[in-house]
Amino acid sequence: MGKGALLWEEAKKIIPGGNQLLSKRSEMFLPDHWPSYYKKAKGCEIWDLDDKHYYDFASMGVGSCVLGYADDDVDNAVIEAVNAGSMSSLNSWEEVELAQQLIALHPWSEMARFSRTGGEACSIAIRIARAAAGKDKIAFCGYHGWHDWYISANLGDEGNLDGQLLPGLKPKGVPRKLRETSIPFNYNRLDELEKIVRVNPNEIGVIIMEPVRGHDPEKGFLEGVREIANKIGAVLIFDEVTSGFKLNMGGIHLNYKVEPDMAVFGKALGNGFPISAILGKRKIMDVAQESFISSTFWTERLGFVAALATLKKMKSHNVQKSLAKYGETIKNGWLKVAENAGLNVVVSGISSLPHISFDYPDALAMQTYYTQEMLKLGFLVSASMATTYAYNPALLEKFNNATEDVFLKLSTILKKGGDITEHLLGPVKHAGFKRLT
Repeated sequence: MGKGALLWEEAKKIIPGGNQLLSKRSEMFLPDHWPSYYKKAKGCEIWDLDDKHYYDFASMGVGSCVLGYADDDVDNAVIEAVNAGSMSSLNSWEEVELAQQLIALHPWSEMARFSRTGGEACSIAIRIARAAAGKDKIAFCGYHGWHDWYISANLGDEGNLDGQLLPGLKPKGVPRKLRETSIPFNYNRLDELEKIVRVNPNEIGVIIMEPVRGHDPEKGFLEGVREIANKIGAVLIFDEVTSGFKLNMGGIHLNYKVEPDMAVFGKALGNGFPISAILGKRKIMDVAQESFISSTFWTERLGFVAALATLKKMKSHNVQKSLAKYGETIKNGWLKVAENAGLNVVVSGISSLPHISFDYPDALAMQTYYTQEMLKLGFLVSASMATTYAYNPALLEKFNNATEDVFLKLSTILKKGGDITEHLLGPVKHAGFKRLT
């Protein structure tokens, strides 16, 4: 075990869950052997506490660093803002500029609010939407954060959220009186949303969903959701925390020409600096003034500055085109080397967010082995990736060649009737939420 793995064991003793983000737990990748901590990150490269060097094909800061780690243009703008003072009793003018630019990118919107994280931005949107609709119940599809309104879906059935992203999320600490106030439906299942509306007549005030989840919407799905929202007087929110700025300049919903009433952005917006945005139509957003939604550090300057610098570089370098191109190269590479090795894999996800799974009963063990062996070759790898502008064709070829070596090893083990777990250095990775200690 390296320094990072050892420090992770210590962290779990004094930090509940080990850290602040489930998606960065070592157990989600390679239990007992994931490097866990970094000294330096630049471009798509990371150096761990043992000074070992890796290329990041795991998530690039959980999908936030689309330009690459420590991007010079963004960092220089932030450093200048730090030197000029990142906080004061007056407001940051950059907040107004960012609102203007985001509204210009989304002509259906008229107002914007800002916060720091995706989860809290979704909660802000829910508060405003409930107030505007005058109805409490929420129909949702996808993952929208850790807050009470969302996790309350598991109060009646602890498996309600399993199909949305992470299985095993327990609603402990969530007031039981919130039971049945948030009701899930599955992607591309318009019939499920229709049933929710029938069972809860005149009660659904908000519909929140990710406009794209792993694959394109079926014909008429998004349009059908929009029509239902109009019919019942519900506020339609598109959660673009993950998908925003990954395929196009703005929300991915722009590609499908379906307008929401509100949209939420985060992750890629600040290239790793904490900033999130809630856009909406004036008649809905203005209701925020009738509810108390306020926080000191939502006014801090650096997030606004980082977002403006990120948007500027995205526009000037056509970043989204590169993200999609790199993602398609990775997906096609997986399919080709899997075919050559005689392995059955399922490749999914939008172009810039490729995902791979092994089509076998012991799929998690195979994914753990893939991560383990790629780590030896200098690559941080998980089942889900987020491409970055910092990649280049030569590096993608190197990644593909390394994957081919590992897939051939996997194929050999399977052909010999071997047990994959016998070839792992530690336990199999977690697939969802589990207690660590």
